[in-house]
Amino acid sequence: MPVQSPLTLSEEQININELKAQLEQFAHTQREEFLNHHSVSDLVLGRSDYTDLLLHRLWQHFGFDQVPNISLVAVGGYGRGELHPLSDIDMLIVSKKALPESLGTKVSEFITLLWDLRLEIGHAVRTIEQCAEIGRADLTVATNLQEARLLCGCEDTFHQLKMVIHSESFWPSETFYKAKVQEQKNRHARYHDTTYNLEPDIKSTPGGLRDIHTLGWIARRHFGATSLFEMSRYGFLTDAEYRELVECQEFLWRVRFALHIELRRYDNRLTFAHQAQVAENLGFSGEGNRGVEMMMKEFYRTLRRVADLNKMLLKLFDQAILNNGTASAPQVITADFQRRGSLIEARKPALFQARPETILDMFLLIANDSTIEGVAPPTLRQLRTARRRLNKFLHTMPAAREKFLELCRHPNALHKAFSLMHKLGVLAAYLPQWSQIVGQMQFDLFHVYTVDEHSMRLLKHINTFSYAKNHSKHPICCEVYPRIQKKELLIIAAIFHDIGKGRGGDHSVIGAEEAYTFCLELGLSTPEANLVSWLVRHHLLMSVTAQRRDIYDPEVITEFAKKVRDEEHLEYLVCLTVADICATNPELWNSWKRTLLAELFYSSQRALRRGLENPVDVRERIRHNQQMASAELRKEGFSAREIEVLWQRFKADYFLRHTHKQIAWHCSHLLRHDDPTSPLILISEKATRGGTEVFVYHKDQHALFATVVAELDRRNFNVHDAQVMTSKDGYVLDTFMVLDQHGEAIDIGRHKAVTKHLTHVLQDGRPTKIRTRRLPRNLQHFTVKTKVDFLPSKSKKRTTLEFVALDTPGLLATVGATFADLNINLHAAKITTIGERAEDLFIITGAEGGKLSDHEEQQLREMLCANVAELAPN
Repeated sequence: MPVQSPLTLSEEQININELKAQLEQFAHTQREEFLNHHSVSDLVLGRSDYTDLLLHRLWQHFGFDQVPNISLVAVGGYGRGELHPLSDIDMLIVSKKALPESLGTKVSEFITLLWDLRLEIGHAVRTIEQCAEIGRADLTVATNLQEARLLCGCEDTFHQLKMVIHSESFWPSETFYKAKVQEQKNRHARYHDTTYNLEPDIKSTPGGLRDIHTLGWIARRHFGATSLFEMSRYGFLTDAEYRELVECQEFLWRVRFALHIELRRYDNRLTFAHQAQVAENLGFSGEGNRGVEMMMKEFYRTLRRVADLNKMLLKLFDQAILNNGTASAPQVITADFQRRGSLIEARKPALFQARPETILDMFLLIANDSTIEGVAPPTLRQLRTARRRLNKFLHTMPAAREKFLELCRHPNALHKAFSLMHKLGVLAAYLPQWSQIVGQMQFDLFHVYTVDEHSMRLLKHINTFSYAKNHSKHPICCEVYPRIQKKELLIIAAIFHDIGKGRGGDHSVIGAEEAYTFCLELGLSTPEANLVSWLVRHHLLMSVTAQRRDIYDPEVITEFAKKVRDEEHLEYLVCLTVADICATNPELWNSWKRTLLAELFYSSQRALRRGLENPVDVRERIRHNQQMASAELRKEGFSAREIEVLWQRFKADYFLRHTHKQIAWHCSHLLRHDDPTSPLILISEKATRGGTEVFVYHKDQHALFATVVAELDRRNFNVHDAQVMTSKDGYVLDTFMVLDQHGEAIDIGRHKAVTKHLTHVLQDGRPTKIRTRRLPRNLQHFTVKTKVDFLPSKSKKRTTLEFVALDTPGLLATVGATFADLNINLHAAKITTIGERAEDLFIITGAEGGKLSDHEEQQLREMLCANVAELAPN
């Protein structure tokens, strides 16, 4: 049924119920038209037109058309004629003089009716003089007034308002420009100056619609251009750039429209809760989360294009409005390039098209001179044009390959040149595989950035290893990286490590094969190509081993060292691994991970130096730990006999899996512990291995592990590691490595309370009830299939269980309770959280000791899956 024009509404039809029905019918029609692929521009402008007619009819209904000297004016986005389903309808009732009280009452009735219709109204009632006064004092008001459009009422009043708005004294062009640029910088800072936020704001994120609006506002204020098209007529936009901006705006409008038809309240954030439905509305589909990833890839690429154009055009405005840069004389650098101020520019208008390899020359010059801050606007424009007209990728040109390798070898290239090459699309023009990962995201909480942005950040982190000031944060890398002879191999491995993502299959295998071919193409030797390929293939090996394997098991170290082969591979790998973790998510790197990787690095280094044919002597390590710990304890006044009597109760594993300092600390308190029926709880005052060590000694009881972790979870602590063992006489000697919600050691002020609560629950003897609570908002839209795998091991005494599940509150306690219910003994646990996924490792034995039987494994698998499924409340 066609939508009735609001202008044709009779007086009888102007009531809340009828008007609501009309608006609902219009909204339904627009939704159907959008889902049937009607032009979003027509829909956005059509909504504005419909609103114009509705307000015009209501203006007549209230008799304002009979009142002289007042006008109804659309401002802001509505003034531009752009309305999305939930957009604010910003309007201004303007008069030459203050309205009499009787008319003010009618205006209130008019606004109240609009609110009752649930329209998002932003309104003001002002005189022309008030508009001028408030506008001069408030940049936002001034900006909204720039886009004022008469809806109905007195044309003369509106004309006088426009005269005020466009007067030079209202907001001088230079002042307005500087204010809007600063406003944009502040807005970008709120989004960490990146377009790659997990839940981006379509309007306000860098590269979003606001960046297009900013260009329009400045052009309108300085040049009088009322549209993007008029900007192109003034010569500040080429026809191609105009078409590109319109194309980008059109896509962002489609995403925003698709979001708004799913929401009840105004919001422009593309949250996890709505990404899947928005993708479906836009026609992106695929298995699993493929549709979301395809949509977000297009979205991020669009943001990047807008940000690119915004940056270039603001530089042009800077020159035109502030006269910056144009007055300074150029300084010749080479036959092809010169410097103007802090910017580099090409000396010939078609340099890049005539000789595309000179694009890389420009970045070599930027690497040579750290005072060059960027590329001049005309050269940016030339680069964009040349990049689009390339009929083959730059890597196919021998001269370009030489320059690329020179860049990889340049000591300062990581500082600025590579990131600028990426921002300006040169890496994508050089390497076809790179062009495929631009904007490639993953629908999870672990990867904060798109693949290309992550890889760039990885390169920046590698660069930080050059500086001694970062030694405390990255001691191994700052020691190792400066002595790596061929740093270009690490840089190429960094570029390729994730380049296979989004293409199906194992991205490490895909990347390794392509990296090998690329290296040979660059002219590197076969051994060099093999090293780069190995790094790409195994770039996850060290982090997985450190975080998800028992690195205090000599067998694990030996297996890792065999894969690494030699110290050269180990040193390259540790630098790549640390940079990779830091570049994945700013919250990931902490002292706990640093300690784990350091332990693995030095253990592997010792194994390689000793020779893999000479494995570590376990008995020698135990004797060493006992001798060192005994010396510490004797210093405290304990006799050798007292120490010996205590240690006779402990199994050899205790002395193998703890350092001599831990052993001395535990035993010093155990030798003073008088009441064997009372628990002993120790909490390390200093951070241990990057976290807080919690030691629990108590007579073994049912579900003790589950009780302890449930209590720690109740205090919002995260267990990252656990050594669980019993003495020969049935006492537990459990060590938990605990971090707070922020990945830091527990504040010392909370130690006393933690000790008190753990003592209480252990003395109580009953398993602590596992606290079930709602999933955090950011987890509610993710599903992780629970997986229980039993890993192959040479050990005949223990079973290694790998467990993957959604990181639900109370998960670890549930696992511990399941072990207790099946009489399974837990000996060690390695707890890893990767975004929304828990990926944990448990070393266990059966009720009678020894490895689990096939039947016991199947029973445990079924019960774990069932218990985890019941854990999360709806």
